[in-house]
Amino acid sequence: MELGLSIALIVFSLLLVLLVLMHKGKGGGLSDMFGGGMQSSVGGSSVAERNLDRITIVVALIWFGIIVALGVMMKS
Repeated sequence: MELGLSIALIVFSLLLVLLVLMHKGKGGGLSDMFGGGMQSSVGGSSVAERNLDRITIVVALIWFGIIVALGVMMKS
């Protein structure tokens, strides 16, 4: 069980990193360094961006749950 959760943690960690990197920069910071500040959206966030936000939140919650489960398993 612990091995399965450890593998799932690695997979969800990589997926979470990829999802975060797919987000559009909101201006300022490191996103401007790579050209993220050159684009401006006038109409707000699109459906794709909102779906990406939702997917990222779900993956982050699963990732957090796996970390808590591993912590409880290692403690006992």
